[in-house]
Amino acid sequence: MPENRSPHILNTSANLLGLCFIVLTSIKVSKMEDISIIDETTALAIVLFMSSCILSFLAMRSENSGTGSNRMEKFADILFLSGLIVLFLTTMIVTFNIIK
Repeated sequence: MPENRSPHILNTSANLLGLCFIVLTSIKVSKMEDISIIDETTALAIVLFMSSCILSFLAMRSENSGTGSNRMEKFADILFLSGLIVLFLTTMIVTFNIIK
């Protein structure tokens, strides 16, 4: 019987979604609008984490734990990993812009 990872994906995606909103808000508040690549990658991470949250929630709420639920969970997992990669790249961009 496969593990049910949907609650873990939902919890972590929601936390990282909040972090992305804080990053995007701090960019707008600090008037760093000339660095548009940072807010664009942050917006992409927001979309990926939000999609992961929705799919993992739907996988948990699925009435039958058949293939549809497993597919949603796997896709949520892929979106979550993609969001992590985008968030890592955003962090590297922010770090190198601060060093300049």
